[in-house]
Amino acid sequence: MTALRDKALLFRSMHVPGRPLVLPNAWDVASARIVTDAGAAAVATTSAGVSWALGYGDGDHLDRDRGLDLIARVAAAVGVPVTADVESGYAPDPAGVAETVRGVLAAGAVGVNLEDSLRAGPAPLRPIPEQSERIAAARGAADTAGVPLFINARIDTHRLPGGDLTVWLKETLARAEAYVAAGADGVFVLRALDAQTITALVRAVPVPVNVLASPGTLTVPALAALGVARVSAGSSIAEAAYGLVARAARELLTDGTCEALKGGLGYGTLNSLLLAEPGR
Repeated sequence: MTALRDKALLFRSMHVPGRPLVLPNAWDVASARIVTDAGAAAVATTSAGVSWALGYGDGDHLDRDRGLDLIARVAAAVGVPVTADVESGYAPDPAGVAETVRGVLAAGAVGVNLEDSLRAGPAPLRPIPEQSERIAAARGAADTAGVPLFINARIDTHRLPGGDLTVWLKETLARAEAYVAAGADGVFVLRALDAQTITALVRAVPVPVNVLASPGTLTVPALAALGVARVSAGSSIAEAAYGLVARAARELLTDGTCEALKGGLGYGTLNSLLLAEPGR
């Protein structure tokens, strides 16, 4: 566990307000190799991309064993720290979340995203006490293993009904406070945010704040200037890749041409990335 602990400490050190860790999320070994070759200091998986690549819909449909197998494959394929989006923990209760965390560590990852979405039931989000118990279980499992796993608490208040930003911010901050008290190391707010709102979050939340980068959001330099410590692409790169599949397929089937495929990675380049030793 010494090497894993060292990698976990390295990953923690990358979360610096004003000098954010930038994560172009991957969903398989090939995309993980591509983003590290591009210069990514760590690899984060996207739960949506992983689910889609394995033939499942996103939103707690992927089972734990398949999810952990993918994490292990990615962690073995790269030399940088890996953080895994495990949705709501691949489990219905805190004990199951703890079991998932033990599996994540065994797979070689040093971080997790845990979301508070409730995909089934009358409410879109788990009650704060319930989600706090799940985070505490994850923290306890990692601490028992002796690995300072970085727990990134994803707050899905964007799913709440209504558009009142004041109400949204109050609920988001209440959840952030509770999750940090339960053992979260960072907070991930999954919503396109303006500068004023990001500033309010960064000032109020005592741990690294993670925000989303996608078409139309603030740039990484702008987010850095606001004190953000982590920037994630989420599922947007996977969405763009599958969008290319759709465009290229339609073009080939309707026009008989392949212009949409210009600019792709060459066979030799991609194959070489997969043949290289991890970290090279």
